[in-house]
Amino acid sequence: MKFGIGQSVPRKEDPRLVTGGGAFTDDINLPGQLFLAVMRSPYAHGRITDIDISAASAAAGVMAVYTAADLAELGGLPCRAVLKDRNDEPCFIPHRPILAEDRICFVGQAVVAVVAQSRQQARDAAELVELTVADLPAVVDLREAGSPDAQVLHEAHGSNLSIHYENGDEGAFEQALAEAAHIVVVDLVNNRVVPSPLEPRACVASYDDGKFTLYNPSQGVYAQQGVLAKAIFKVPPAAVRVISGDTGGGFGVRGEVHPEACLCLFAARELKQSVKWTGDRSEMFLADSHGRDNLTTATLTLDAQGRILGLKVVTLANLGAYCTAVGPFVPTIAGGRITGTVYKIPALYHSVQCLFTNTMPVSAYRGAGRPESCYVMERLIEAAAIELGVSAVELRRKNFIAQEDLPYTNHSGVTIFSGDFSGTMDLAIARSDFDQFAQRRATARSNGRLRGIGIGYYVESSGGGPQEEAQVTLNKDGSADVVVGTFSHGQGHRTTYSQIIGETLGIDFDKINIIQGDTEYVKFGGGTGGSRSSQMGGVAVRQASHAVAAGGLDIAAQLLQAPAERVVYDAGVYRVADSAAAVSLDDVARAAFDEQFGAKALSEVIRYDRGSGYTFPNGCHVAEIEIDPDTGEIEVVAYTAVDDCGRVINPLLARGQVHGGVVQGLGQTLLEGVHYNEDGQLLTGSFMDYCIPRASQTPDIDVSFNEVLEPNNELGVKGIGEGGACGAPPALVNAVLDALQDHGVSALDMPLTPEKIWRALASRPS
Repeated sequence: MKFGIGQSVPRKEDPRLVTGGGAFTDDINLPGQLFLAVMRSPYAHGRITDIDISAASAAAGVMAVYTAADLAELGGLPCRAVLKDRNDEPCFIPHRPILAEDRICFVGQAVVAVVAQSRQQARDAAELVELTVADLPAVVDLREAGSPDAQVLHEAHGSNLSIHYENGDEGAFEQALAEAAHIVVVDLVNNRVVPSPLEPRACVASYDDGKFTLYNPSQGVYAQQGVLAKAIFKVPPAAVRVISGDTGGGFGVRGEVHPEACLCLFAARELKQSVKWTGDRSEMFLADSHGRDNLTTATLTLDAQGRILGLKVVTLANLGAYCTAVGPFVPTIAGGRITGTVYKIPALYHSVQCLFTNTMPVSAYRGAGRPESCYVMERLIEAAAIELGVSAVELRRKNFIAQEDLPYTNHSGVTIFSGDFSGTMDLAIARSDFDQFAQRRATARSNGRLRGIGIGYYVESSGGGPQEEAQVTLNKDGSADVVVGTFSHGQGHRTTYSQIIGETLGIDFDKINIIQGDTEYVKFGGGTGGSRSSQMGGVAVRQASHAVAAGGLDIAAQLLQAPAERVVYDAGVYRVADSAAAVSLDDVARAAFDEQFGAKALSEVIRYDRGSGYTFPNGCHVAEIEIDPDTGEIEVVAYTAVDDCGRVINPLLARGQVHGGVVQGLGQTLLEGVHYNEDGQLLTGSFMDYCIPRASQTPDIDVSFNEVLEPNNELGVKGIGEGGACGAPPALVNAVLDALQDHGVSALDMPLTPEKIWRALASRPS
C-alpha cells in the first residue's frame, strides 16, 4: 500500500517544523510567569561555610531566594542503577541533593536558586549571592581517584569507588594467556564529551489546585513523572503532569531529571505563580550530564592460526561527582552486555571500577556503553592483525560468530539470535571499493598526503525497558488517534508509526494522529532510549492496531448479517468468508458510535512485553581519510556504512539516523574533548573551546542495509539510532593509524586533533 512499511516516506513532522510552527520548551510562556536563575559553584571541591543571600534577596524584582535548607522536604535526585559486585555488595550511590547542602563537589553545581520578575533580574540577583567555601583538594585525574591517598568526595563511604564490577572467569583468561601464541595489549582513552541538543534545556512549571504541571524536554514523560512524584515531591503520580513538546535531540541527557525542573516546580508551588528557567549554552556545559570518560587496558590472546583464545578488559570509568540516573549502569552492564562484540571469545574477564571525581556527573550518551565496548574490540582486532602480519579483514572473518553459531549466548548471558556478520562486512568492503585502496593511497602519496582506511564493526544491544504501551482509537471521521509511551525527539515516530498502523489497518497515512509526550494521555511508557522505539513502540502500535480491528468484528458481523466467526478482516475491510459481502473499517468505526453498538469509539490498549531479551543491531563501517602532514589536518574523504537493523520500516529515516550517529561519532573521534585543569575548573566551557562537527567537516556518508530479520518480534526490527556512534570511532581511528603506520605511529588517543597528529609526526623520523 502507499506509505506502508519499507517505503521512504518523507517525515510528516517536517512541514510544520520548517515553516516555523515548532513549539520547543522555551517557546512556552504562561500568564504571569516568573523567572528562575541558578547560582552555581565556581569551586570544584570544598565544605560550605556560609551562603549570604541578603543582597540577592533585596535586589530589584526578586520574589524568592532558595537554598538547600528551603528544600529539606524534597528527596534527592535518584539513581536507578541497582547492581552488585561479585561479593554481592551493592553499588554505593551517594545522596545527590538538588541544591548543594554542606559540600561542593564540582564546578557548576547548583547552590542557590533565585526567582524574579524577569530573567535578567533573576540572573543579576544570582550574581549577588556570596558563597564561602573551605577548599578541599580536587580529584580530577581518574587514575588518582582510586588511590588510597586520594581525597574522598563522599567521606562516609571511605573511598571514591562506587562499585568494582566483574564478569567472566579471570582464571580461564589466565590459562588462555599461558597458551597464547600471540598477545596484544592496547591502552585506550574513551574521551569525555558534552551532549549538545539543538535547544539548551528549559522548563516551565505551574501549580494549581494541588497539581503540578511541568513543560520539560525529555526522552519520555512517564519516567520523569515517576521520578518527580515519587522520589522528589512524594506525591501521587497523578499530581504531576509532564509535557514534552518539540525536542531537538535527546542523546541521553534528556533522559535525566535535572535540578532546575525540581526548582521550578517547587517555586511555582511556593509562590503560586508559574516559573520558567532557560539555560544558555555555556551554562549547559556546566549543568548537563557529560558522556563517556573511560580509561581501558585490553588484552587479546590468539593462537598461532589467529583464532581468539581470550579477552581481558580492565576499565576505570569516571562517574563524576555523583551517580546520575544510570551512571554506574552504563560502563558496566550496558556496555558489558556486548563485551567481545561479534567475535567468538572462549575465555573472558571484564573488570570495571566506577570512580567518583570532582567533575560533572556522567550519564548515558548516544549508545551508552556499547560504543565504548565496540571501540575496545575493534582497536584490538587491528592491533592483532599488525602483530600477526595478516589482513584485518580476514582476521575478523576468522573470528566472527558464524550464522551456524546462532543463537549465540555470550559471556554476559545475553543471546544474539540473528545476524550475518561476514555478509555485512562483505557488502561494506564492496561498497567502499576497499580492494582498490592501494591505488588511491599511491595517488595521495604523490600529492604529498597520507591516506588511510579503517574498519569499525559494531554490535549493540537495543531494547531498553521490557514493556511498552499503545492505544489505538478510531474516530467517526475515519481518522485514528494513537497514544504511545515512546517519545520522538527527532526520530520521526509520527511517520514510522503511521506507516505501521496504516499498513495494518488500511487507514489513510494522513489520518493517523500520534499522541505522545503528555502524561495526561500517556499513562505508561518506557520513552525513547537505547534504540528501543521500533521494536517496542512499533510492535505495541501494531498489536494495538490488530486488537482494535478484532474489536470491530462483532459490529461488522451485525452490519453484514453474518456469524462473527465467518467474518475476516484484511487491509481495512471486513469480509464474509466465501462471499462478496464486505464492510469497511470506516463504516464499522462510525457504527460503533450508534446506540445499538454501545455509543463509544472502538479503542484498544495493548501493553507489549518482550520479556528479557534484547535485539542486536550491527554493522560494518569503513572510513577513508587523508592527512596533510604539514598541518596534521584530517579530511574524511569517504565513509561507507552497511547496517543490519532488521526490517527497515522507513529507509529514508533510517539513513538519517545513521548519518546522525556517524557525525556524533566523528565529533568524538576527531574534535570533541572535555578538559578540566588540576583544580577541577572546566576549560572547555563553550563552543569557542569545545568543537562539534560542522557541515564542512562532515563527509558524504554512503548508507545501505543488510536486512536480517529479528525472529523475536513480529516486525522483525532491531534498532538503528545508535549504530553510527558505535561504528564511527573505531573506523576513523583505525583509518588514521593506517595512514600513519609508515611513520611509526601505532597508537593515538581520541580526539585526533590536527595538533595531536602533527606532534606525532614531528616526533618521529620521516
